[in-house]
Amino acid sequence: MRNFKEFSMGITKLLNKENLTHQEAKDMFFKVLNNDETEMHQGAFLAALAAKGEAVQEIAAAWEAIYELDTVKVTPNTTKPLVENCGTGMDSVKTFNISTAASIVASTAGVVMAKHGARAITSKCGTIDILEELGIDVECSPELVKKSIEEVGIGIFNGMSPKIHPKALGRILSQISFGSILNISASLANPALPKYAVRGVYSKQLLKPTAIVMREIGYKKALIVHGLAEDGINGMDEASTLNETFISELKEDGSIVSYSFFPEDFGIKRTTREAIQGQTNKSKEAIYLLKVLNGEIMGPRNDIICLNTALILYLMNSSKTINEGYIKAKDIIASGMVIDKLKQWVAKQNNDPQKGLDKLEHLLKLNRGDYYDKTLCYKM
Repeated sequence: MRNFKEFSMGITKLLNKENLTHQEAKDMFFKVLNNDETEMHQGAFLAALAAKGEAVQEIAAAWEAIYELDTVKVTPNTTKPLVENCGTGMDSVKTFNISTAASIVASTAGVVMAKHGARAITSKCGTIDILEELGIDVECSPELVKKSIEEVGIGIFNGMSPKIHPKALGRILSQISFGSILNISASLANPALPKYAVRGVYSKQLLKPTAIVMREIGYKKALIVHGLAEDGINGMDEASTLNETFISELKEDGSIVSYSFFPEDFGIKRTTREAIQGQTNKSKEAIYLLKVLNGEIMGPRNDIICLNTALILYLMNSSKTINEGYIKAKDIIASGMVIDKLKQWVAKQNNDPQKGLDKLEHLLKLNRGDYYDKTLCYKM
């Protein structure tokens, strides 16, 4: 028979707005991952943490439990450092897959991307969903992802796959529809453990705590990002072309500096959330994305992808400033090389490369159609 007393005491502590110690939090997360508590207790625990507001040691403890107990480890052999870019999800703008597109552009620029993402939970189309639609084998082994990172310079670990997190993570994430500590801790549990990252968070209040956690668990440099919507209240886990973007930057000396910028600082015309929201239809969303990556669109989607790519390039010293990185990203997309990089990725991260390439080529053929979407202001 399960002994709920100790776990219940931890929940009570959280309900009283008291922080757990690192060890208390880690022990409770071990019980959640091992399914040693009822679903009711597990849900109450995560909800109580979210309601209180997650402390740094609680986020770090959750990551430690997930990484130690429920993450397959791989070590890609690369000459350049591994970089990750992802968001926590659970934001209120529900954009298209900006970080996914930015990672492909950054990889085209020579940055080695080791991504870790999930399927859609509250959004319309998650990172894993869109990449699967483009032909990437998102259910492959971690060793195949490792090979893709080594040979092509980009790969994606499916955060909801039992091949990546064999014990519990997929089960838990699929049952949660509110922002919780797992949006941060689980996304940090990347099997390749990169030391450089651009990480979006769904709340401005999470910027500095997330930077501190990332410093604690071994990141060397990171940009933690939250962008505002037009109303200045709602936000997104990306750099914004709608309003102000806030950043906490973890520097190599361990210091953390905070700053913000506006779209106008880079010559970007502000857009509306409607122009950058994702589509429910995954095939249509994939076609939209290909049009941007193919250099056919010079509008809101192109702007926001290039801005978020610029953060990666700046982080990795591929550009001296964010503005320089933005211009460089524009040039990379205009060159037509991004689709070539995507094709290389599909061919490498695939148990059936030809099937994946056929799927991508089918979308590219649809992409060459001459339909018109006034909302997005380009031919499709």
